[in-house]
Amino acid sequence: MQLTSQEIQELIPNRFPIFYMDGVKELIAGESITAIKNVTADESFVNGFRPGEYVMPPALIVESLAQAASILILKSPAFAHKTAYLGGISKAEFLQDVHASDQVELKVKMKKQRDNMGVVSCEAVVNEVVVLTAELMFIVEPEETVR
Repeated sequence: MQLTSQEIQELIPNRFPIFYMDGVKELIAGESITAIKNVTADESFVNGFRPGEYVMPPALIVESLAQAASILILKSPAFAHKTAYLGGISKAEFLQDVHASDQVELKVKMKKQRDNMGVVSCEAVVNEVVVLTAELMFIVEPEETVR
């Protein structure tokens, strides 16, 4: 399954300037997702992190992975029409900078799930090189909400 930016915004509450999804290349509900973030020089954070170097801050790459994880979680039948929250970061390793003009593949796999909580393993990849790895914990609101 593929999703456009507009379809993603129907699932998660993030909006500009904290929306970091340009699309979903592949989604297997309850298992894995590969989403895309196109990093551009006109994004304020790219030039502001290390002025003149046009680098995406690693914390925002983790946030991008968390948004991809939310899409994966909320496309699972058990969590449809709910909201997923980042519950914690148990591991994160920053391996390489991400620059303007890079396309980041955000790869997330469901690792564990129990009731309304779980763990996902994540990789951010640029040109087939892993630039960041992380393990994120998530919590899904227990009550169904209306959007």
